[in-house]
Amino acid sequence: MARANDDAGGRPRPAKRGAVPSRLARPRLYEQIVQELLAHIREENLVAGDKLPPERELAQALDVSRASLAQALVALEVVGVVQVRHGGGAVILDRAAEDDLLLRAVREHRDSLPDIIDARSALEAKLAALAAERRIAEDLHAIDEALDLMASQVHAGERSLEGDRAFHEAVTRAGHSGVLARLMAEIGELILETRIESLSQPGRPEESLQQHRAVAEAIRAQDPMAAATAMTRHIATVSDVAFLRAVGEAADPEEDPT
Repeated sequence: MARANDDAGGRPRPAKRGAVPSRLARPRLYEQIVQELLAHIREENLVAGDKLPPERELAQALDVSRASLAQALVALEVVGVVQVRHGGGAVILDRAAEDDLLLRAVREHRDSLPDIIDARSALEAKLAALAAERRIAEDLHAIDEALDLMASQVHAGERSLEGDRAFHEAVTRAGHSGVLARLMAEIGELILETRIESLSQPGRPEESLQQHRAVAEAIRAQDPMAAATAMTRHIATVSDVAFLRAVGEAADPEEDPT
């Protein structure tokens, strides 16, 4: 009987090119931190209302940077496990799901974020242009109120999430497009993670506020092209966050060491 790697005449068959195992997927650092935090919550029997240790203490215990820890906390905030309060640390909200299910939800959400950001940029640029064409006095008033709210939160040293959300919602309403507004509502929660991490970066709330004002001025001046350009620039800025850069780096093939 011929061996499995021999042909009918008993001669060895050449090995098939490319018949090698695929590269193992390595967990990203934020995923490892998420796992450790979930394990800590479980082992310490923490329940809704309890607090995690201070970020500095957690970072030291896990031997990671505070920036990496912040990414993991943002991921847990998005899936509803914790809420990070300004000056109050991370508070437990819910621990109903199993750890592996929560980690899978975090991973799947982050893997889809680049596509979500592309959709957001296209939608919000169009809505800004429409707002410049269609806005009425009530729309401008709502936009100004949102800017004032964000400015007060920035002045207080907060992440200004409420003011940021209010501004984008006001611009969406000013576009007077029911279909685009429904699409924005669909992705609203999906982009929460980028908003939280972006506005948690030093200096980013101030930068976002300045860019919001540029969008508002273009809308007020009824300049659709300027409004769309300003919004596109703003979305590019706020989407420049560490975990999206990490996703891009992880997608790049590694060089063959040979």
